[in-house]
Amino acid sequence: MKISNNWLQDFIKTDLKADKTAEYLTDIGLEVEGIDKYESVKGSLEGIVVGKVLTCTQHPNADKLKKTTVDVGSGKILNIVCGAPNVEAGQTVPVAVVGTQLYMKDGSPLVIREARIRGEVSQ
Repeated sequence: MKISNNWLQDFIKTDLKADKTAEYLTDIGLEVEGIDKYESVKGSLEGIVVGKVLTCTQHPNADKLKKTTVDVGSGKILNIVCGAPNVEAGQTVPVAVVGTQLYMKDGSPLVIREARIRGEVSQ
């Protein structure tokens, strides 16, 4: 039988990780055969953070791009070239930081990296 760890935590108030909970259940005679990780979104959105747009200006070499500076709470302000037409200073936005692995519709991975877009650095 498969049991959700979230469902189990409704009955056993604990902040233990699933593998530790499984160990304790086995110790009391309830054998745990295995633990399956479930991701509603492939990659679990690891590396996606909330950022605050500090500045937003028109890209000097592109009509449909904007140059932004974004604070993601790491102590370093990121320069990001953005194609969203509705981005403005003061907004909080999701940011995929450098090194984040996203997945396309076909399941192929895309790793976010620092790049130059029309002559401007984008992190």
